[in-house]
Amino acid sequence: MNAIVIAHPGGTEVLQLRQQLKPEPAANQVLVKVQAAGVNRPDVLLRQGKYGGAGDVSGLVPGLEIAGTVEQVGAEASRWQPGDAVCALLAEGGYAEYAVVDARHCLPVPAGWSMAEAATLPETVFTVWHNVFERGALQPGETLLVHGGSSGIGITAIQLGKLLGATVYATAGTEEKCRACEALGATRCFNYNTQDFEAELKQVGGADVVLDMVGGDYTAKNLSLLKEDGRLVFINAMRGARAEFNALEVMRRRLTITGSTLRPRSAAFKATLAAALEQQVWPLLANKQFRPVIYREFALAEAEQAHRLLESSEHIGKLVLRVNDY
Repeated sequence: MNAIVIAHPGGTEVLQLRQQLKPEPAANQVLVKVQAAGVNRPDVLLRQGKYGGAGDVSGLVPGLEIAGTVEQVGAEASRWQPGDAVCALLAEGGYAEYAVVDARHCLPVPAGWSMAEAATLPETVFTVWHNVFERGALQPGETLLVHGGSSGIGITAIQLGKLLGATVYATAGTEEKCRACEALGATRCFNYNTQDFEAELKQVGGADVVLDMVGGDYTAKNLSLLKEDGRLVFINAMRGARAEFNALEVMRRRLTITGSTLRPRSAAFKATLAAALEQQVWPLLANKQFRPVIYREFALAEAEQAHRLLESSEHIGKLVLRVNDY
């Protein structure tokens, strides 16, 4: 099969199209003929050798989310049958014509969704559900601030927050991106290059939950704008992992600081999360109350170009690799 391999940690040029043996599923796995694969920020970190706990990534096939058809079923993977259309979360291996997946980490392709659209779901929906609704405990009637609102994570958090009864605000870096966030359900999106999001949020009463992928100097601002008993949830720290803040304010207003990374979590944890998503989120997808936003599709061999675009942050929404024909 064809696959994109990280030759060694480095820039986009280390992504190489190579021939590899098609994998065989273990008893608890299914083999999926991949038709589309999502491209995500953790893929970039993995390629650079900066993803915590990943070890030496030389020879690794990146790719955390796919959509395709089940080709072969392991002896214990009784739910799925060959020919079933699934999307799935992986720890690696998505940039390939075939991938093996823990059967519990597969979900049915939602009715009316294309394979490309379904491939945009697993990494972002798993991440947002766990961090915003489980760790952040966002409730109907509360206020959510989403940083990086035009990213794949951002468009997911805005839509799910709004659909499940929250008031959502966002930040983005251009007026075009801000208008896109508002079209997806944000009450207002602040251009962080021209507006002070901390002051703006305070004017409307602050936020109950902040989903942050920025870190650095955003940390003190996020804590400042939180309401009493507010929750700050980190999923990345693109502007730095270190920050200074007033611990007395955290104590006085009973603030919670938390966060997580998805890839290192156990298979059992991801299986539990998948089951929750199928019950809580998948009904919203069947009639496209939640809609996919694909900025551009690339051929599998164009993974390097996809990573360059992702790193430029010029896109709004998701980038997808087309793999086998669909």
